[in-house]
Amino acid sequence: MASGDDDDPIIQEIDVYLARSLVEKLYLFQYPVRPASMSYDNVTHLAARIKPKQQKVELEVAMDTMSPNYCRSKGEQIALNVDGTSSEDPSVYSTKMMDKQAFSSIQATTNTSRYAAAVFHKGELHLTPLQGILQMRPSFTYLDKADTKHREREAANEAGDSSQDEAEEDVKQITVRFSRPESEQARQRRIQSYEFLQKKQAEEPWVHLHYHGIKDGRSEHERQYLYCQAMDTAENTELVKTPREYLSMLMPPLAEEKVTKPMGPSNVLSMAQLRTLPLGDQVKTLMKNVKVMPFANLMGLLASGTDSTAVLRCIQQVALLVQGNWVVKSDVLYPKNTCSSLSGVPAEVLCRGRDFVMWRFTSERTLMRKEVAAIIKLPPEDVKDFLEQMSVPRLNRGWEFLLPTDHDFVRKHPDVAQRQHMLWMGIQSKLEKVFNFSKDDFVPKKDAQMEPVHVSGDQRLKSAKENARENQSVMQRELDARRLKASRNTGSSGESAAPVQVKQEPVSDSEEPMDTSAPLTNGSINGYPDSTPLASDPHNGHGHSFTPELQDFVRSTFRKHYVLCLSEVKRLFNLHLASLPTGHSVYGHVTDRMLQDTILQSQCKQILVPFPPQSNAAADEQKVFGLWESGETFDKHRQVLFEIFMKNYRVRRTVIQTRLTQELGDAVTKTDVDRLLKECCMSLGGMWYLRGTVPS
Repeated sequence: MASGDDDDPIIQEIDVYLARSLVEKLYLFQYPVRPASMSYDNVTHLAARIKPKQQKVELEVAMDTMSPNYCRSKGEQIALNVDGTSSEDPSVYSTKMMDKQAFSSIQATTNTSRYAAAVFHKGELHLTPLQGILQMRPSFTYLDKADTKHREREAANEAGDSSQDEAEEDVKQITVRFSRPESEQARQRRIQSYEFLQKKQAEEPWVHLHYHGIKDGRSEHERQYLYCQAMDTAENTELVKTPREYLSMLMPPLAEEKVTKPMGPSNVLSMAQLRTLPLGDQVKTLMKNVKVMPFANLMGLLASGTDSTAVLRCIQQVALLVQGNWVVKSDVLYPKNTCSSLSGVPAEVLCRGRDFVMWRFTSERTLMRKEVAAIIKLPPEDVKDFLEQMSVPRLNRGWEFLLPTDHDFVRKHPDVAQRQHMLWMGIQSKLEKVFNFSKDDFVPKKDAQMEPVHVSGDQRLKSAKENARENQSVMQRELDARRLKASRNTGSSGESAAPVQVKQEPVSDSEEPMDTSAPLTNGSINGYPDSTPLASDPHNGHGHSFTPELQDFVRSTFRKHYVLCLSEVKRLFNLHLASLPTGHSVYGHVTDRMLQDTILQSQCKQILVPFPPQSNAAADEQKVFGLWESGETFDKHRQVLFEIFMKNYRVRRTVIQTRLTQELGDAVTKTDVDRLLKECCMSLGGMWYLRGTVPS
């Protein structure tokens, strides 16, 4: 040590003082995109502001517009894009030229406890701790303002000559959604989300500052606070340490690190945390997450040595036995007083629909989604959610139960299987009353899994050709019989007529004849109901009879909304079904065809709106129906409006008003036009559309 000290002698000793006058007020500004030789010390600063809690600073610095490096045309163009030509709005660039530049700060580091500003003066070193280190970078928010102005100008040009009334009558469709109660984990995630943090940061107000240059008198005065003001007092005791204390600061003792558990998603629970819960809660948590599980897998997830009898007692409280596997109960997934996150349907209605799906799987391996949806009458997204929980889709076979039948469990625990069977019998009786069906309506399928039959393309083509030849012979015989009958009728009346020759086209190997054995009809002509009542329509392949309840629903709905597309009618009908009390199922099986025909028989007509080719509206959204006759004098106004929209996808208000005046005379007032547009139309960009046809 002695030899080392001799080789490295002490040259000078410097006293170090801790200045605290500017603690929590001193910031270090860095300009990373600017070289040190081109500082902003001599540039005019126009404005400054700060958010102290966030340590966010913004500066506005003047630009030298007289510099040979400044492009005046670009500066004028940017100012025009940002401020526009209107003199009413406050302008960013008052000189009609980009004459200033904005800087915004970001934190270079969040921990500044190791950083200080030092001043060396007369052999003394004065240190002041830094409150923050900020990097100042150019801010381009003026480009956002220019984009906003550009969109406003485009909207104004698109509106064209739309009147003030159109802006006032603009009606927006409101979608009502029901949200589930927020859990503690969801609240924590929301608080930590970027959107929430941005909102909290925006709530802190700006504190406006006065900028003083480097040579300003106030700056000289403030720089004096960088020196320690009381060097002979006890203020600097923090720098006076004993050798032991100084060594302890250099090499602090090892401390046990506090293990922070990472925050995971609300639906994720580690096995270590799981096994700290009571056995019943463990089983319930596992079933809520897995939803379908064999008993053997459940025992494997629990701690070794767990009593299987106790597990069986717990599992029966939260799950039901389906094909030897345990499926979580519906009321566990959908607690009381909650609703669907997909459609907003109440939990009670969801539980009934899901219990029906589980009951069907007790006797069948596969289900068809359309059959299930037709009976439980819930929104498609909820039906799909039920099936995805306990089954997987199979090509041309529907939805197959997720797991193979667990015969081993049924054989080992016959008492549990019998108890579950009796429980399912009780659930079945309740479902029969709710959905109005009989167990005989569903014939159980074989439990054995049949191998799918693969038919090649050549076999399908050969079968189609054989069917075509058979149909051709039958059609030929019918045609000959008709000719014979027609010739007899002609001969008996004494009239001579030239025989009608029907050209016979040969059927080639690559073509199939069109099957015309039955006339094609949809029960309506051009969207209007024909004179034949639907109940006696023999061409449908199935006769539909209108129920008074369905007609009452359609009439009341159209008297309230006047114009609806088919998809909207179906949505309102599903909501109506979901709101009915338990056991009230007077509608039976309602198909889209039945719903359309009921609409056409309820004083409504289909409005053949000419949608543009680029429209992305679905088929049900392009089927638009309107109330044609309601028994009031205002029907004529609506009929004229519907005729306008049969030729135009969108029109201006002046077109509607002119047409109404031509058809109904000068008695049409502005109030009538306002009422008509409010009841049947929506405005977008100065144009009027029928309700439900506005492009998304």
